[in-house]
Amino acid sequence: MAEAFSLKDQLFNIGKTRYLAGLFAAASPSFDAKAFETDVMARLLDLELKERINWIAEQLSLHVPGPLEKVAPVIIAALPPPLDPSLRDDDFGDFIFAPLGEWVTALTQDDDDLPLALDVLEVLTQRFSMEFAIRPLLKRWPDQVLARMADWAAHGHYHVRRLASEGTRPRLPWGLAVNLPLTAPLPILDRLHGDPTRFVTRSVANHLNDIAKKDPQIVIDRLTDWQGQGKQAPKELDWITSHALRGLVKAGDPRALRLLGYDPDLELTAQLDLPARVRIGEKLMLGCTLKGANGARVLVDYALTFQRAGGKTSTKVFKWKTGALGGDGLALQKSHALKAQASTFTLMPGAHRVTLMVNGQPRASGEVEFLA
Repeated sequence: MAEAFSLKDQLFNIGKTRYLAGLFAAASPSFDAKAFETDVMARLLDLELKERINWIAEQLSLHVPGPLEKVAPVIIAALPPPLDPSLRDDDFGDFIFAPLGEWVTALTQDDDDLPLALDVLEVLTQRFSMEFAIRPLLKRWPDQVLARMADWAAHGHYHVRRLASEGTRPRLPWGLAVNLPLTAPLPILDRLHGDPTRFVTRSVANHLNDIAKKDPQIVIDRLTDWQGQGKQAPKELDWITSHALRGLVKAGDPRALRLLGYDPDLELTAQLDLPARVRIGEKLMLGCTLKGANGARVLVDYALTFQRAGGKTSTKVFKWKTGALGGDGLALQKSHALKAQASTFTLMPGAHRVTLMVNGQPRASGEVEFLA
C-alpha cells in the first residue's frame, strides 16, 4: 500500500533544511551548516507543520545569534532572487522561508525595531508570503503597520501588494486574531481592487468575504462603489464581486444576490426530481426544471440536510448552476457523490432532505432515503 501523502514532510525535510543551511553558510562565514542541519533534524520529523516552522526559527536564532539590527543583514544576504514579478497567480514561493518571518517577529522587541522588521518582511514576502509573521506586529503596532501596508499597496512586486490585503484579513485561516476595526484596511482594499494580478484580487475578495461574516452592508457598499469607479476591468470586478459575496449568496442574502444580478423575488415554477432511495457510496442523481420569464437570470443551488448522531441534523448548501431561463425554461441534471468515508463526517442511513434553492430562495424540496 502506498504511503499517505504528508504535507509537512514535503515542505520541511532534510533536503529543505540543507538548502536553507547552504544559503546562510554562503551569507555568513561563521554559520556552521552541518551543525545547523544536525540540530534541526534532531527533532524536526517528530513535529507537526506549524511546530516545524517554529523549531527551525528557534534553531536559526541559536546559530545566528543577536538582535534584529545584527541579524537582518545576514537574512537578506542569504535570500535567493525574488519570485518572478511578471507572474499573475499561483506562485506561492518556498515554505522553507516561513521560519525566517517568525524569527524576525520574535526579534522585534520595541518601537525602534519595528521599521527594520517591516523592511525585512517586505523583502521576505517576495520569496514566501509573510501574512502570518506580520500579524503579531499588526496587533501590537496597528497604526504603524497599517501605514506601511498602505505604502505596500503601491509596491512594484505583487507579492508585497498582496501582503497588504492578506495580512490584514479579519479571519485569516490559521492566523493570529488582530482585532482591527473592520473598516481599518478598507483604504488599502480600495487601491488593491484594481490590481492587475489575480493573486492580489483573490486576496481582496477573500478579505471582503471575511468582513461579510460580521457586517455584510460594508461589503455591499464597497462593491457598489467600486462598480462605479472603473478602476478594474469589468470581467475581473465581476469575479471579485462573486467571490467576495459567496458566503452571503449561500446564506441567501437578498442584497448580495441583487448586486450579482439575481432577483430573489423572481416569479417561477420549480420541479425537483429525486430518487426514492440511494445507497451510501454511490451517487445521488438530482434533476430540476425551472420555468419563468424568458431571459431571467438564475443562480441554482441545492441544500442537503444530513442526519447526525443523536437525532440531530445539519444543512449544507452546494453550488449547482448559474444561467438564464429560456422560452422553454431550464432543465438541469446533477450528480452528488455520497462518500462512504468522508473526511469531515460520516454519512448515516435514513431520510435526508434535499432543497432546491433558486436566487437564494427555497423553491422545492423532497426526501431521499440513504441506505447503508
